[in-house]
Amino acid sequence: MSFFSEMVSTVFERRYKRGLLKEADGRSLQDLSEALLSSQGEVSGATLARSILDRYARLTPEEKHDFFTFMAEGLEIEADAVVSTLEAYKAAPSKQSYRDFAAACEPRRQELARRMNQVPGATAQLVAMRNDLLKLMRKHPALEPVDVDFKHLFSSWFNRGFLVLRPISWSSPADILEKIIAYEAVHAIDSWDDLRRRLKPTDRRCFGFFHPAMAEEPLIFVEVALTRGIPDSIQDLLADGRETIDAEDADTAVFYSISNCQSGLAGISFGNSLIKQVVSDLSQELPGLTNFVTLSPIPALNNWLEKENADQAFAKENPAATAAHYLLDAKRADGMPFDPVARFHLGNGAMVHKVHAGADTSANGLKQSGGTMVNYLYDVRKISQNHEQFVGQKTVVASGEVRQLATAGAAIRTGDPS
Repeated sequence: MSFFSEMVSTVFERRYKRGLLKEADGRSLQDLSEALLSSQGEVSGATLARSILDRYARLTPEEKHDFFTFMAEGLEIEADAVVSTLEAYKAAPSKQSYRDFAAACEPRRQELARRMNQVPGATAQLVAMRNDLLKLMRKHPALEPVDVDFKHLFSSWFNRGFLVLRPISWSSPADILEKIIAYEAVHAIDSWDDLRRRLKPTDRRCFGFFHPAMAEEPLIFVEVALTRGIPDSIQDLLADGRETIDAEDADTAVFYSISNCQSGLAGISFGNSLIKQVVSDLSQELPGLTNFVTLSPIPALNNWLEKENADQAFAKENPAATAAHYLLDAKRADGMPFDPVARFHLGNGAMVHKVHAGADTSANGLKQSGGTMVNYLYDVRKISQNHEQFVGQKTVVASGEVRQLATAGAAIRTGDPS
């Protein structure tokens, strides 16, 4: 009887779903969204969510703009309800009055996203949906409140507790390796042979964060070179035919490329946790490692020099001093470093350790910074202290050598070579 009951239930459930899908075809995306928000049944809710996501995937950019406008205007909070429930809570704080206030403060579009997320594969589709939203916001700033809600939800859904750190090697599945090639954002991987050089040797590592709801999609990954000493050239580090070493003989782990993979997760921070976890894991695996550094690009240096009408002749003759001055002294209006990579690593608790001229002779490296690169040092004993200084006081922690370079760069640029 149990088998018969399940079979009958399955038949009726399939018919019910088919009926809902047929009905959905005649309704607008806005009507389907309202129906999903009012749905009480699990089956009907999942069917409506799938219909909305499938329908959205077929929209033109103009139609997507209309849908996001509906989310911004039609699913907005009711300001009067927020005010009245807040006054009620202030007058008589209780579980119920607080619940009423919290409910009034949450736009219905947040609940719509949660309900859409109940079907398999929906998380990746919602991440792609936010990527569309970010593009549209450039011309339509009225959509920005919708992104606030997406970012709020994603910050919870993709917090560190849900992320899985996985090593990526030459023996990883081919679809993962293809995505590493596609998502590499710092030093392009130009062939499978190039990828093999980065993953297969004993002195190379790669790690990525994955999410259970997007198990085959890396969120972020870091490429690591195990070396003796701190490197000063990315071309040497990635050279074909270079001499490999045994991992146990290395004293330095070099994070030479960190790539975010999902544009729809922009603003959701993974890098901090990733680097700290990799440092911890490598320290346990290879106790002989004493240095954890990056070999990082300086992507905004030349743009800044042009913006500041800086002395280009001096910059070409003294690239290391110029870069040091830029990294320590060039600031945005909010007092944070102008350079985005510097903000990332300094915010993670690293320090500016050393600047190298001629470290990246690729076309992109020359375009960005005249080929100059920088080592950020992750000193496990000082990460927390450095982070607090940077976040609290906006202090750029740097080695004495870099500070001397920065002083020389600033003095000569101001016409005082003394």
